[in-house]
Amino acid sequence: MWIDTHCHLDAGEFGGASDAIARQAGEQGVGQIVIPAVDRHNFRLVRDLSARQPNCRYALGIHPICVPGAGEEDLDLLRQTVAGAMDDPNLVAIGEIGLDFFLPDLCEPAMRQKQEYFYQEQLKLARDVGLPVLLHVRRSQDIILKYLRRIALPGGIAHAFNGSFQQAETFIALGFKLGFGGAMTFPRALQIRRLASTVPASALVLETDAPDISPAWLHPQRNTPEQLPRIGAALAELRSMPVDEIASLTTANAHAALPRLQLPA
Repeated sequence: MWIDTHCHLDAGEFGGASDAIARQAGEQGVGQIVIPAVDRHNFRLVRDLSARQPNCRYALGIHPICVPGAGEEDLDLLRQTVAGAMDDPNLVAIGEIGLDFFLPDLCEPAMRQKQEYFYQEQLKLARDVGLPVLLHVRRSQDIILKYLRRIALPGGIAHAFNGSFQQAETFIALGFKLGFGGAMTFPRALQIRRLASTVPASALVLETDAPDISPAWLHPQRNTPEQLPRIGAALAELRSMPVDEIASLTTANAHAALPRLQLPA
């Protein structure tokens, strides 16, 4: 079995075909797909999609790119929604949360401060309810790690990891797995490929981030979770390991990062 630990299956780019795409991924061996929320407007969408499709799970959070339009009431709603969903075995994490210091509008001092506030408050929520987190880490690794050192969490996943080896070691030491996907299939993505081939095997999980980060053979077309087995095969080649061993390894790692994936739906 393969696990897609990060897939925006509810996205509008799928044109209402999300259920069919989940089924197609299942037919390709993708036994579980984790769908992170990004703001209050899709809390219900990700929950309902997970309820309809047996291979789907979900996370609840406010994405840093959505922070500019969010307010304290959004955090309150998130807290209330998470509290009401703790008995739902399909809820596996708080996410997608984090920091994005790449987009110019998000780099203004006031917006950086707001991002950090939302990130910190969602880390506190994860700590309080005992859920792992799905982290968006774009040009923000050191500040992401600063807060993780302050707020004790049950771990999670650094999604689309693209930091240094030292930063990777720090995430791992704090109990986090590192997410790798389509980016590592590009021959020129030297740093990501080096990371994917050399970080400890126990730290690796797979993801698509569909509809984004399409693998080399699909770019620039829309990505889908059914690409995950082929992405896994690319990781197996990088690490000179059998494909079935990569499938078993990354599934076990995903279960370790997101323990509620092992609960019956």
